Amino acid sequence: MDKRKVINAYRRGFITIQECGQILGIEDIRLNRMVQDSVENLTEDIKPSGRFTLNSSKAE
Repeated sequence: MDKRKVINAYRRGFITIQECGQILGIEDIRLNRMVQDSVENLTEDIKPSGRFTLNSSKAE
């Protein structure tokens, strides 16, 4: 099973953190870090790339 799907199921409340760890076969400390990393990656994907600005004074 894809780890991202299991973590998403936990984040959506379908399974507990213990069930998530059991499915992935990892312990609590490592599991907490993995969930934290997935949230950080998610927020990085949402951030604007900085290529375009909304209030640019130059019209091109």
